[in-house]
Amino acid sequence: MTTATRSNDAQQEGAFAKDLLASVVVFLVALPLCMGIAIASGAPPSAGLITGIIGGLVAGALSGCPLQVSGPAAGLAVIVYELIQEHGFAALGPIVLLAGLMQLAASVLRLGQMFRAIGPAVIYGMLAGIGILIFSAQFHVMVDDSPKENGLQNLLSIPGAIYKGVVPLDGSVHHQAAFLGILTIVIVLLWTRFAPAKLKWVPGALLGVTAATSVAAIWNMPVRFVELPSNLIGSIQLPGTSVLLAALSPTYLMAAAGVAFVASAESLLSASAVDKMQDGPRTNFDKELRSQGIGNALSGLLGGLPMTGVIVRSATNVAAGAKTRRAAMMHGLWLLVLVAVFPQVLRLVPTSSLAAILVYTGYKLVNPANLRRLFSYGAAPALIYVATIAVIIAVDLLAGILVGIGLSVAKVLWALTKLTIEVTKSGERRVDVHITGAATFIRLPKLIDTLEALPGDSDVYIHLRDMQYIDHACLDAITNCERTLQHKNSKVFLEWEELRRRYRDRNHFGPLHPGDLELARVNASAH
Repeated sequence: MTTATRSNDAQQEGAFAKDLLASVVVFLVALPLCMGIAIASGAPPSAGLITGIIGGLVAGALSGCPLQVSGPAAGLAVIVYELIQEHGFAALGPIVLLAGLMQLAASVLRLGQMFRAIGPAVIYGMLAGIGILIFSAQFHVMVDDSPKENGLQNLLSIPGAIYKGVVPLDGSVHHQAAFLGILTIVIVLLWTRFAPAKLKWVPGALLGVTAATSVAAIWNMPVRFVELPSNLIGSIQLPGTSVLLAALSPTYLMAAAGVAFVASAESLLSASAVDKMQDGPRTNFDKELRSQGIGNALSGLLGGLPMTGVIVRSATNVAAGAKTRRAAMMHGLWLLVLVAVFPQVLRLVPTSSLAAILVYTGYKLVNPANLRRLFSYGAAPALIYVATIAVIIAVDLLAGILVGIGLSVAKVLWALTKLTIEVTKSGERRVDVHITGAATFIRLPKLIDTLEALPGDSDVYIHLRDMQYIDHACLDAITNCERTLQHKNSKVFLEWEELRRRYRDRNHFGPLHPGDLELARVNASAH
């Protein structure tokens, strides 16, 4: 065996060891989240575990971003909860299956890059809106109560949940559940702040859930616990033909399109973030979209939740030293082994503790620093951010995203059609007209009104060097203005040479033809 071969084998063994450790760390992070997100979605915890297993073993093996970890995502919990409330849990599988097929079709059409065009204001607003909805809904679950009918009611009824969980202190079930939830959050916060450097890899969420589970078992608390079938694999039932055919209705297709859109956006944005965290291979976005589509199609067939690439688990994977896709795949394997061999352990976990983890997750998703960052770019991005959040809370997630995208497009159109005209007078005869922005037919009335109001018997200087665009309608208006002012005994000085220069650079100016410029005769000495 050569020295090069031995060196290569040693590198592979080292990479495998790092992948193994990273897979265990990610598994410990994913375990409580898979169950908690399922409960937040109104689905059985087993559905979240199925999704986590498929996300690791299938999506991990096919991923276009090798270090990304896929599974059930908090960002989809709101949509899934509404779908289950409206159509029933039995309808979720076919909807997720259709969403996966739509993602596959999008990958074939090479639409993966399209999702990177969504602006930061919409993304931050989406995350904050999701965070508020998760926080407000899981706050009720944390005191062993049920969430309200919609996000706004959940938010407004938080004071009532606090009262139910604290006052009066008579040791009710709600008080005990609230105690376990608070205990979980306190441990997470303390561990995040004071954990020894060598133990930072241990997830605070796991420690919090473990502590709450131990306390509930020792004191024999009568709170709600995770419900899992004794045989998860045996409980899987494939949807029948009639159910699949019913899923082709327009209502289900629209629901699947919404799931596919949000899941794809979250996955590909997460993959983009993972690229910034490590120096390995860059993401193949269409391949990543295809892996998500296959994973969601399989998850839907097996009764799981929709999956996405998840930034929290992916960041944990990178931070734990993962080198290849094996880490994500092995984390799915550990989930499968635990569910298959030790389901009784998971049934000891109180749901209030899992809800507390999601309350903390929702709080972190809001991240007020994002709003401050957007304000540094002006009021418009901050307005889009706030509007996206408001519509998500008042209506639903998809409506909020569409409103955010619509406002972003409107902002671009406004910027592209903005025209500023400043008229200043100096001395007895001189009038300067500074035209900046984009002169299009949309702003033609404003341009004509300003030019027609210019006084006669003056020296009029029309400055065009700061224009970004001009169309033929506005060009014609300016040349007509020149002739009109000349008939009023005015001298007109136009910066046509600047237009000529910009005409030669099509990337910075609109569609002009040399003939148009020749029609607007200019006195070169005026410059």
